[in-house]
Amino acid sequence: MKKIIAGILIGAIALTSVFGAPKKSKKAKNVEIKLGVVGSIYEDLWAPAQKALKAEGITLKIVQFSDYVTPNNALNNGEIDLNAFQHRIFLENDAGSHGYDIKLIGNTFIIPLNLYSSKVKSVAELKDGATIAIPNDVTNGGRAIKVLAATGLIKLSADAGFNPTVADIVENPKNIVIKELAANTIPSALADVDAAIVNGNYALDFGIKTESAIFKDTSVNEKQYWNLIAARTADLKDPEKVEFFKKVVKAFQTKETEDVFNKTYGGYFIKEGWDIDEF
Repeated sequence: MKKIIAGILIGAIALTSVFGAPKKSKKAKNVEIKLGVVGSIYEDLWAPAQKALKAEGITLKIVQFSDYVTPNNALNNGEIDLNAFQHRIFLENDAGSHGYDIKLIGNTFIIPLNLYSSKVKSVAELKDGATIAIPNDVTNGGRAIKVLAATGLIKLSADAGFNPTVADIVENPKNIVIKELAANTIPSALADVDAAIVNGNYALDFGIKTESAIFKDTSVNEKQYWNLIAARTADLKDPEKVEFFKKVVKAFQTKETEDVFNKTYGGYFIKEGWDIDEF
């Protein structure tokens, strides 16, 4: 009997040496990635990606911010892992101003910056001395001033930079008064001014429909206004984190997300740069 048992054990050892040790089944690692956004619409836009990532063991947690000031600070400080609320020129200026070490890792879409009014139906109806509200941050404010120039209400200096300011206005025949406000307060202030340029996410949050605009943004083809996903540069030195972040970008850049753009929001969002690898 002892000889039989010994033979069985020797046979088992021989099989192990040929086929290798038995493999243990690995359970998918559960990972949580915090994504900072501004505006409730982003929860709709990211819903398809969240579902796809969940199947891969990744929980994408949406973290809402109420303004454009804090998401980059939160990302730089490690309070969140990624953010997706800004366009290229905003990131460039904000990171430069505050010394943030963050960079874009993927492109999302471009959205218009339209002129709205609850008092008039067209730009031509704006009276002399009308007040128009615009965002008070450098990049959205500069873009808004370019939109006003496109309406013909003002004319800018020939040497105005990419982000013009009110100081670059050289002609203002209707004596338009430009009121600079925090972007998130403009929708609620719309009734108190003659017209306002409203950021797309806030317009949608407040139920302001793009078809109600009295002038539609003509700068949607400018690459600097493409919205993006950003990460800390330090995190991009970690191969494991890079792989997770790539999955997040890939999960967003899908037909399912584009369907939300077109079916839920009527084409208000336009995909841009999905064919570019930004890593």
